[in-house]
Amino acid sequence: MRKVMATHAVLSSTANAWRALSCEKSELRLDLTLACGQSFRYVSYQAWRETAVGHWTGVMGGKVWTVTQTEDTLWYCVYKPNDRQVHRDVKAGNGGVSLNEKNESQVKCKAAAKEEVATANLQHDEDEAMLRDYFQLSVNLRRLYRKWGAADPHFQKIADIFTGVRMLRQDPTECLFSFICTSNNHISRIQGMVERLCEARGDLLYQLDQTSYYDFPSLSALADDTVEACLRELGFGYRARFLQQSAKQILDNHGHKWLEGLRSVPYVEARDALRALPGVGTKVADCVCLMSLDKADAVPIDTHVWQIAKRDYKYAAANEPKSITEKLHKDIGDFFRNLWGPYAGWAQSVLFCADLKKFQKLKETPHLKRAKEESDNESTLTGKRANIKTVKNGTVKNRKPKSACQQKGTVSLKEEQVV
Repeated sequence: MRKVMATHAVLSSTANAWRALSCEKSELRLDLTLACGQSFRYVSYQAWRETAVGHWTGVMGGKVWTVTQTEDTLWYCVYKPNDRQVHRDVKAGNGGVSLNEKNESQVKCKAAAKEEVATANLQHDEDEAMLRDYFQLSVNLRRLYRKWGAADPHFQKIADIFTGVRMLRQDPTECLFSFICTSNNHISRIQGMVERLCEARGDLLYQLDQTSYYDFPSLSALADDTVEACLRELGFGYRARFLQQSAKQILDNHGHKWLEGLRSVPYVEARDALRALPGVGTKVADCVCLMSLDKADAVPIDTHVWQIAKRDYKYAAANEPKSITEKLHKDIGDFFRNLWGPYAGWAQSVLFCADLKKFQKLKETPHLKRAKEESDNESTLTGKRANIKTVKNGTVKNRKPKSACQQKGTVSLKEEQVV
């Protein structure tokens, strides 16, 4: 079978592979949202073409995605194996078929092609719904920013620079076991651990430019008796035992659907249920509640947030403790909930993002820098806009179509295409 070397899609050169959602940067900024410590599965890469802007590739819902954005549009590409190929070859020669048989074969091929188009359209609708759900695009972020800014002058100053920081709605299993890895850790190391976990126990989904993407392991895979030893060899340390024991405890005591079911219970009940798992403290439980269980009022408190409360809000705890106690966690959380309201966890994530070292340069002459960045981004997209048009169903096409799968190579997977 002919093999195709799949490559990371780039908006300016593989436009027919992409679909579009109307979404302004004030509602979502990928560079901030995907890099502020919520999800550890996305990798940013600067494409080899000078006209490309930042693209993010990662795994969501058992699929590999690349997402990018322009000022008012979110673009996404989903990679899938080419397992629905319609064969149109007709036998000829002495062993050939009759004219009637040939016509019948052509009719069947046309019917199969129509069915494939209908199936593809349905899949596109499902993909769009999945992406909207993941980024929680039904929540009006600009309205929340205005509300938080009106109640909090400090937030307003931060909001002018860090727009579009949005909470993700992650898969609860992936979110929980990723955050168990965060204990005494930092973002770049956590990313490496999560990737090694997926490589060791997850299923291979796709390969792009020699980079393999794996699905997150199932609860059953994580609960296996061999997991702890395997993960210790991979550098997980004491976290290896917590990962295996938590998965086993969930399956033994609750079942596969338990985590997702916590979305429908009150915040405090969900948090306390998570805290009963090995390796899950209050901060990790709050992260999981906020980022996967629809608890928008959960406010995770770590040393960074504690420092923000003291430095920027003059928060002073009675009998100042040396570390974060349960009482301090609750008191600071209540302080921010009273200030920001029912979406306090979302507001806290904006301040947390603004406090990360990697984003400090954004605070330097921010208005000048943002104006220049927007101008540069618009310039890089000039060529792309000249070659792309959007059709009614949201699909984009080149005026001179060129498939992303025309680039050939050899991979260890089945023949694949970008759709």
